[in-house]
Amino acid sequence: MTALEAPAKNDYEIVRRVIETISENWRDQPDLTTLASEVGKNPIALQKLFKRWAGLTPKDFLQAVTVDHAKRLLDAGTPLLEASLELGLSGPGRLHDLFVTHEAMSPGVYKSGGEGLEVTYGFHPSPFGTALLMMTDKGLAGLAFCDSGQEAEALEDMQGRWPRANYHRDDKQIAATAKRIFDPGEWHPDRPLRIVMIGTDFEIRVWEGLLSIPLGDLQTYSGLGERVGANAPRAIGRAVGRNPLSFVVPCHRVVGKSGALTGYHWGLTRKRAMLGWEAGMSAAT
Repeated sequence: MTALEAPAKNDYEIVRRVIETISENWRDQPDLTTLASEVGKNPIALQKLFKRWAGLTPKDFLQAVTVDHAKRLLDAGTPLLEASLELGLSGPGRLHDLFVTHEAMSPGVYKSGGEGLEVTYGFHPSPFGTALLMMTDKGLAGLAFCDSGQEAEALEDMQGRWPRANYHRDDKQIAATAKRIFDPGEWHPDRPLRIVMIGTDFEIRVWEGLLSIPLGDLQTYSGLGERVGANAPRAIGRAVGRNPLSFVVPCHRVVGKSGALTGYHWGLTRKRAMLGWEAGMSAAT
């Protein structure tokens, strides 16, 4: 064995042990620190090594293994809550998180006001009033709500976020996506809902933090700040208010320090309706 082959063999052995640990202990949902401790590596070094060898991070591999088991359980008719607990997840909300995949557009798209961005939009009925969906070739970029007769105002509000984008209306095209969002029967692990986040780096960080709040749970602004590593409640609040993907990115699950419902861009009545709908979902599964 040459001097160059020895490190490669050692690297492979580390990756093999991590894959083995994940495959045998996926119900415990081991985090990166736990995996690194198992193989005696620094977490950051392990992350880089594993991604270089496997093409994805340890967390991505764990989620892939978990979703694979989820598909088998759900295909066998296992109830959603029972499947969630069997998979080592906290509940159906956490399982649902795995059915949403997201990416962020380059900061340049946001800074240019969406110049060159093609957006197809349409209106569709939802449990929370009329929904306005905005789609790009990368996935759902916007979801807003309005009452009957307020469609023009909702559209103007959303277009103001990316004023230089090109907009085209097609209600029929967005109907299938609307069904996937509001019909829990359409939440499938093998068909994750694709969303794209368009905002500042900080806003995207906060929106990703919102995605980590399970269905049926609530989080304070300061608690959300801890999730994303930012001790700036006002900045967190502004970013939450700027969330363009209402309901899917659950900004409605954020409450004030006392637990009181605070302002919601699409109205507190709608926020209460969403939380009540989710509470019913959690109780029924």
